[in-house]
Order: sequence, then structure tokens, then C-alpha cells
Amino acid sequence: MSYLGKVALKASDIRRLDVTSSTSATHTLTWTPPNEQSLIITINGVKQQNNYSISGVTLTLDSALVATDEMEVIGINDIGTTNVPGSGVITNDMLSSSFSVDTAELADDSVTADKLANSINTEIAANTAKVTNATHTGDVTGATALTIANDAVDIAMLSATGTASATTFLRGDNSWVAPTGGLTEADCWVMTTTFTDDAKPIASNWARDTSNGFGLLGTGMTESSGIFTFPSTGHWQVDFQLMVQIPTSFEERTGGVAIYVSVNAGVDYERVKWSATASNFLQSTQTYHSSSCSTLLDVTNTSNFKVQFWYDGSNSSTQVRGTSDNETCVTFKKLADT
Repeated sequence: MSYLGKVALKASDIRRLDVTSSTSATHTLTWTPPNEQSLIITINGVKQQNNYSISGVTLTLDSALVATDEMEVIGINDIGTTNVPGSGVITNDMLSSSFSVDTAELADDSVTADKLANSINTEIAANTAKVTNATHTGDVTGATALTIANDAVDIAMLSATGTASATTFLRGDNSWVAPTGGLTEADCWVMTTTFTDDAKPIASNWARDTSNGFGLLGTGMTESSGIFTFPSTGHWQVDFQLMVQIPTSFEERTGGVAIYVSVNAGVDYERVKWSATASNFLQSTQTYHSSSCSTLLDVTNTSNFKVQFWYDGSNSSTQVRGTSDNETCVTFKKLADT
């Protein structure tokens, strides 16, 4: 058992090593002799003197042994002689049980960082960094209680999902999303040419509004032979307005408009709104009246949902007005996502 310091109730500390069958001049002791004088070395019973040297735990003879030699090494540490343990001999477990080392036994500045546990060195480094950076300037100020300056946190410093842009906003769940409120689609189509008699549906002469001040919002509708297709799914409002002109020689001067919708890609159409009017405006030899109707559609599939517009008049001489004043037109507005 190794000891550090003086050993109680012992006049000396004696160590012994036997060497046989060796042909080497160097030998490793199990202790560190304080000097050459602390050793008694015999080879084949003959005491050796001034024909060896020591360095740490290594004993070096002037001449190598032969295989038949028997060497005995005795080491004596007298009271008052310091017994220096070998390198790496003392472990943490030995310090906590076999050894009693107090502050008095440690020389000043004798314990280096290499001899401290890695976790202790890490904590020391962290505390040193805190002390070094105790006073902050710029966006974060203060010595003990730190304060973030007003307007110091910009968009780049936020941790959020999604992409920050001019068209997104930051929600309460810390994600950038596009707004869902407000109109995202609005379109208007007009009749460009006046036609006579009924039209079931009105299959021609449709064009997007080009009147002064009109502004298309979003992608807009597409039209083919009077059949309109939606650009995206969602809740849509559809408004249909129509004006007719009837010669005064006819007593029957009523008419109606209707919105027809298909949900199976145009295979079948069903009337969803109908409006008829007998309100007339007489001007010279002509009578005018207008009709309108409106519906709300939940367009869940842009391939299946189609819409078209009908006119059903009371006589065959009725003219459906298509002029630059947009007397006959349809308006589409997407109110929300489906």
C-alpha cells in the first residue's frame, strides 16, 4: 500500500524487490527511492556499491545481469524522508479512502488544470466567460441584470417556421402564414353584342370587362362557349345582371334570368337561381327592363364545377342588350377558402 507523508508508529519504510533470470542492466522498482543511499543491492549474495544509479523508479546497473544471477534490492526510507509516489499512482478513489491529504500537505500552486476533473475545468471556463462578459453594450446592455434595447430584435433574430415576406404575417403559434381573410379573386365578364330571343345558355359574345377603372384581382375566370370555369377552390359569390329591350307592339314584356351550375364537369346542369321581372321602362317605341340574381357556391373541385347563364323571355323579339355600358354582365368574387 502506498503512503504519502509520514507513516505513524514506524521508524522506517522498507521495500524489497527480487530479480531472477534477467539479462538486463535496467530494472523497474515498485517505489521511487529518494536517493541511491536508500538502496541495499546484492547480486548472488554480494553487496553492490557505486556500480548502479537510479532515476525515478528505474534502477540501472553498470553491467547487465546473466540469466543465473539472483539480485535482491532493499529500499529503506527513514523517518523524515519524503516518499514520492510514482506518476499516475494516486487515483481519486485512493484519495477518498486510503489517503488523508489536507491543505497543509499541498504546496501553493501545486495542483494544475491537468489534475482537475474535466467537468471542473469546463465550469471554471464558463464562469470566467461570465465574468469577462459581465458588462454588455449595444443591443444588450447591463452588468448584472441585462436589458435588451428597444427595437433591437429584428425579423432575422426570430425563430419561426415558414417564410417572412410582404404577403405573410406571424401567427400566435410562431409561424409565418399568408392571410386567409379578404378577397383574393374578383372578375367581371360582359356581353359585347346585343342578341335577340332566348339563350339557354348565353353561349357567345362574352369578354372580360375592359371598362375604365376595372381591375382584375387574382387569376380570373376562364370561359368557353358560355361555360365558366373557376381558377381555384373556395366560397364564391356569383352575380348575374341582364337588360332587355322589347318593342312596344308586344303585350308580353316579361322575362327571367337564371344561373345554372354543374358539379360533374358539365355533364349535367341544375338551375340554382332564377329571377323574373315585369317591371318595365317605356321610352319612345321601346320597353326596357332588367333582371338579376345571385348565388353562393362552395367550389370544392375546379374541374367538376362549371357555371353558365340563361335568359328566357316572353317573346321572340326581345333583345338582350350587350353594349359598352355593361348592361348584361356577370361578376365573380372569391370570399374565402373552401
